[in-house]
Amino acid sequence: MAIKSAILLAFATSVILVLVTGIDAGGIAIYWGQNSDEGTLAETCATGNYDFVNLAFLPTFGNGQTPMINLAGHCDPYSNGCTNLSSDIKSCQAQGIKVILSLGGGAGSYFLASSDDARQVAAYLWNNFLGGQSASRPFGNAILDGIDFDIEGGTNQHWDDLAKYLSGYSQQGKKVYLTAAPQCPFPDAWVGGALKTGLFDYVWVQFYNNPQCQYTDGDITNLEQAWKQWTTDVPAAKIFLGLPASPEAAGNGFIPVSDLTSQVLPAIKGSAKYGGVMLWSKYYDDQTGYSSAIKNDV
Repeated sequence: MAIKSAILLAFATSVILVLVTGIDAGGIAIYWGQNSDEGTLAETCATGNYDFVNLAFLPTFGNGQTPMINLAGHCDPYSNGCTNLSSDIKSCQAQGIKVILSLGGGAGSYFLASSDDARQVAAYLWNNFLGGQSASRPFGNAILDGIDFDIEGGTNQHWDDLAKYLSGYSQQGKKVYLTAAPQCPFPDAWVGGALKTGLFDYVWVQFYNNPQCQYTDGDITNLEQAWKQWTTDVPAAKIFLGLPASPEAAGNGFIPVSDLTSQVLPAIKGSAKYGGVMLWSKYYDDQTGYSSAIKNDV
């Protein structure tokens, strides 16, 4: 009888451990695409470090423009040279990694002129990158998992419409994940309105290049206050701590690994909305090994 009780106790303890660690366990999201020296997409996923890969970027769209991806030196979309990524995308997805197309970026020509413009952009994204059909799919027949809103310019209008139209396509089969990369000052100047829709699954907040809400040399106060506001006021499934993967990856806001694991993560992981860490970018992560150094603590 005592043996049976001991077995039951051990089982109960292991279940509790799984539940407790499961609550805290987070993932790492990475941006890939803006440096040809960062390895292939397949190599990026094969590291085993990432749960999400954001393809950066689709910087030209909206206002009647022909949408055009820009993956720096990785491939040439003008000669249909990015269709080779199809097998890489499928390889990532076979490992359980979500591959997402990131709209916008820090430099680009994009804005939505109207709700109808948003509807047309959503239809283009569905037909060319998601579950729809088109004769000219830039990544061939690979079906991406969703769309990331990295909106850092243009206007703040109609991003909520785009989110609603894209979300509507989830009814037609494969779920369309919606993610966003707002700046940490709350609310975000560009997608603050869109985030209120409650349609976003993952929000990786950029806690860098914004001293008023980022970590600075041992002082977690600004970051922690901003984190509480984001996790309290944004109706998204999970919020991620967005960071530069090296000091060179951003103007400011880099957090040394030891500070992240000993001070920052313990302060934010208790949140039910904690999703993990987002890093800019794969190229800089290669230089520092940041994701490898933090992944067991995320």
